[in-house]
Amino acid sequence: QLQASGGGLVQPGGSLRLSCAASGSFFRINDMAWYRQAPGKERELVATITSGGSTNSQDSVKGRFTISRDNAKNTVYLQMNSLKPEDTAVYYCNAEVIIMTSGLPRHYAYWGQGTLVTVSS
Repeated sequence: QLQASGGGLVQPGGSLRLSCAASGSFFRINDMAWYRQAPGKERELVATITSGGSTNSQDSVKGRFTISRDNAKNTVYLQMNSLKPEDTAVYYCNAEVIIMTSGLPRHYAYWGQGTLVTVSS
């Protein structure tokens, strides 16, 4: 499972750091990502990171948000700076987890429970 933390209330221009740790028995974790869902909107992809550390993010957060991971801790982070009211959303972490079953790798998409980020003065 994935356990996300770090959300909260912050003023515009402020910073927050989200964390998401994977637990359980698995062979490997491939890509990890952060999504968000604002009130009344569909869930959208914020940023992704491969197991090798290659990253990508949506244009609206480039230069403000940084995704990173610690493979030894099976944890992905999202450092959010210069936050804007439009960043207000529930943030979800996602991971592609590989579990060996009968000697064969099976891929699963794990989701965290969501953590609320509110940017408001």
